[in-house]
Amino acid sequence: MWPQKCPIVKFMKAITVSDVETNFSDVLIRVRNGERFKVSYDNFEEPVAMIIPIEENNLSRKIGILDGKASFAVHGDGKVSGDEFLGL
Repeated sequence: MWPQKCPIVKFMKAITVSDVETNFSDVLIRVRNGERFKVSYDNFEEPVAMIIPIEENNLSRKIGILDGKASFAVHGDGKVSGDEFLGL
């Protein structure tokens, strides 16, 4: 399933594999200039790939709101009873 929630995907142009094969140099020039493409086998299929500028591939994002602020450790076999889980 294509990651529709990804903010990058919203602003991509759709292109087929055939178009990429026929116009590969032009596609790369456009990507170098900042354009983004989602690639599918034909116009009716789900995209199978993205072509984005290499700088965008290194986007950093926080994993969660507690990233770097919290941690956890698993002791023993990792099994927890219901009472232990509830702090009873």
